[in-house]
Amino acid sequence: MKLFSSLRHRSFALLWGGQTISSLGDSLYRVALAWWVLEKTGSATAMGTVLIFSMVPMLIFLLIGGVAVDRLPRVRLMLGSDLLRFLVSGAVAAMAFANVLEVWHIYIASVVFGFVDAFFQPAYVATVPDITPREALNSANALTSLSRQLTGTVGPAIGAAIVALGGTPLAFALDAGSFLLSALFLLPIPPVAAPRAAVPATEHNLLRELREGLQAVLAKPWLWVTITLAALGNVTSGGPLAVSLPFLIKNTLHGSVELLGLSGSMISLGQVLGSVWLGRIPRLHRRGLIAYGGLLASGLAVLLYVLPGGVIGIALGALIFGASLAAFGLIWTTTLQEMVPGELLGRVSSIDYLGSFVLIPIGYALAGWATDWFGAPLVFIIGGVGTMVMALLGLAHPAIRGLD
Repeated sequence: MKLFSSLRHRSFALLWGGQTISSLGDSLYRVALAWWVLEKTGSATAMGTVLIFSMVPMLIFLLIGGVAVDRLPRVRLMLGSDLLRFLVSGAVAAMAFANVLEVWHIYIASVVFGFVDAFFQPAYVATVPDITPREALNSANALTSLSRQLTGTVGPAIGAAIVALGGTPLAFALDAGSFLLSALFLLPIPPVAAPRAAVPATEHNLLRELREGLQAVLAKPWLWVTITLAALGNVTSGGPLAVSLPFLIKNTLHGSVELLGLSGSMISLGQVLGSVWLGRIPRLHRRGLIAYGGLLASGLAVLLYVLPGGVIGIALGALIFGASLAAFGLIWTTTLQEMVPGELLGRVSSIDYLGSFVLIPIGYALAGWATDWFGAPLVFIIGGVGTMVMALLGLAHPAIRGLD
């Protein structure tokens, strides 16, 4: 099958296999961490603080991580990241087994994980085209998305079973083991020279290299338009789904937590189906129209949550939203890898991540405030319409319509 064509290339198969194992470990860790914090503190504020401690360092260091990815051997950078995460998560597991783990230890671990993610994520995006032929890029990115969604779907259930049977320390230990296995998968991959290795070290300048990355983004309208709209999309669609959905289900639909779980499962299923569908196509054409058509469909999906239909509306909306998200993300990643020069890809990827994530806290805050004051249905209506308007604005730009 064309979906699996990228696995014929040994280096990518090793990279993908290691990251699939690591993603499964992350799913175990998230479940175990949430349960441990609940048992230890009984505080939702403490859990929110853990998330903030991991997100803020990532946002702060993303641009520097992009420079490092374009300056240093990318596979070795990921190897170092995995080994550091193995040591930190191993220490968390050891303290949990010894019953000396405290919340402030988790805060420190979260800071380290956020810092490492700022380097690892751009490195992964930039490494795939280094080790995968162009005709297999779509397959590689589809499999990457597919593995994350599948591990994100089955991982929480496995993690919950492990916590129930062996306790949170065992789940922490298995997460540490997943990082070690990921590092072992990276070891056989032949080192790829850093794109800027030929530049003398004395000519490197952090600010100049950051400026070069930003100039590369601003020089291509399809880049800066999409990054801007993706950031706003995290406000218009991400806010309602992450913050307002529980209130919509409980207060408006008078549903239970099972309906909230159904929404999450259907989003994951939609992402899997979208990844499988697009991953079968060796080379996509009319990318701008398809990607922004997906963004338009995601806005419609948000509206389906509050249109008459109840459970069916939520299930259908979640399925469409997941498939649209997968289509947009897959096309975007493949386009970056093909159209951005290799020596700039790390920095452009880091700017992309930063631009996409930077408004998430604002989106969550606005959704919470609007839900309290105006109710969850209106938040979904505004979010869905706003997302559709942004998609249409993007399609109005000739650079987006002409993106092939």
